Amino acid sequence: MPILYLLLILQAGLVITGGAVRITGSGLGCPTWPECTPGSYVPVAGQAEGAFHAWVEFGNRLLTFVLFFAAIAAIIYAFRKARKDLLWRAALQLLGILGQGVLGGITVLTDLNPLAVASHFILSIFLIAGAASMVERARTPLVSIRPTEIKLRVLVTAQVALTFIVIVLGTLVTGSGPHAGDAQAPRLNIDSRAISWLHADAVIALLGVSLALFVLSDLSPVTKRRIKYFFAATLAQALIGYVQYVQGLPELLVILHLLGSTLVWITTWRIWLSITTAERT
Repeated sequence: MPILYLLLILQAGLVITGGAVRITGSGLGCPTWPECTPGSYVPVAGQAEGAFHAWVEFGNRLLTFVLFFAAIAAIIYAFRKARKDLLWRAALQLLGILGQGVLGGITVLTDLNPLAVASHFILSIFLIAGAASMVERARTPLVSIRPTEIKLRVLVTAQVALTFIVIVLGTLVTGSGPHAGDAQAPRLNIDSRAISWLHADAVIALLGVSLALFVLSDLSPVTKRRIKYFFAATLAQALIGYVQYVQGLPELLVILHLLGSTLVWITTWRIWLSITTAERT
């Protein structure tokens, strides 16, 4: 069971370390892939990109290897517990981590194309959801159910969808903003102010749907508590987003915003799990 918590923490941690790579301008600290620099898989003295940038980028690559072994351990755990529902999810984690390695290579080889960077992050969102599902199922054996109340089903589906849309729009904000990961990296040719406001509008819609879910539906105490956690994470995230927007995207707030995005997603996904699954009887 601890290995599943570790897997979830590491998946979220990959987002944070990826953000650190970006805001420090270390995206091309290792300018090639799978090698760090031609002829070496690790940083070497005298790299043109500088030792600091090389080790920041290399550290992010190393975390992917740690994740790989954590996924292997999760597969072994699921196999020993004879839990097929955990086993196939752990296998998907392993495949997703391998996919992250490939996407990381594409990101480097395309000189940090913002769409490649965004896809790297979106894959992390799916892997975080999968890891959170494994933790939930390991704590209590679960089976899928179909909520009988259509209003509840519509609202919780809309909440998850809107959260995902908010995150995708956030990647577009990032792709048009100043923190590219390298001074020469391309940027999306879109109005950063307009996409930022669209991102904020989606957050407002998400809060509205979540409030409707909380007050209009017959929810279990567990789900109500998780919605409260969601509101706490989302309101804090919105405050950080507003402050970083008016302050010109200072680096520390960018990292906090990335952390907030993972917390908002995890809390949203846990609401979904509490409504769409039930204890095995």
